[in-house]
Amino acid sequence: MELSNRLREIAALVPRGKIVADIGTDHALLPVYLIERGITNKVIATDINRGPFESARQAVKAKGLQDMIDVRRGNGLDVLFPGEVQAVIIAGMGGNTIRQVLADCPAEVGLFERLILQPMNDACDLRRWLLENGWCLIDEKLVLEADRLYVIIVAEPCARITPCESKPAFPYEILSEDLLLEIGPCLILKNDPNLSLLLRKLLHDYMVILEGLAKSQKTENKAKAQSVENKAAAIREVLGKWL
Repeated sequence: MELSNRLREIAALVPRGKIVADIGTDHALLPVYLIERGITNKVIATDINRGPFESARQAVKAKGLQDMIDVRRGNGLDVLFPGEVQAVIIAGMGGNTIRQVLADCPAEVGLFERLILQPMNDACDLRRWLLENGWCLIDEKLVLEADRLYVIIVAEPCARITPCESKPAFPYEILSEDLLLEIGPCLILKNDPNLSLLLRKLLHDYMVILEGLAKSQKTENKAKAQSVENKAAAIREVLGKWL
């Protein structure tokens, strides 16, 4: 089975031999791929909507994989039992929706060994929630598909991670915490091949925001404009000196 670049990169981050849950599985393309490639021998594929749930169930049945892919209908992580899976994939949802899915089921989430998350937006908010709730960002990847950049975030419980003492080659000191989380710490550390594309997109977005704020006379908007300009200046420095 052939996958899109985005789903293929997600699959490459799934730890071998672990039981996996794919939340919001849609047509079960990813679970089928994981089984057929021997990455895992058990996937729980879930979707809250009847249409995608039925499509997933039919796709699994057509492949004869009912014993290896358990298709369930339900909301978020509600259909999982504590300790049932070790790795969880949540892809194609908004970052704050993913954050809420995780926050709603702390008992289950506390037992996961790895989260593989692909937010469509609000990645900064998602990263901040992870860091504030005992998760370490261990990897991130940018995937370019159909002229759109997608970010994949991999997190593991901080208690399982050996602290890294190596110094980043990238100048962290010029980036505020907000901007660091907006860009992606791991993307910076590894100098992701698509990092410059992301930074140029962010810079463009900031320019659009500044153009809108310049038309306002509100005091709070002037302060916001200064914050956005500071971020833009930092990105220009990074692009000019290091990329």
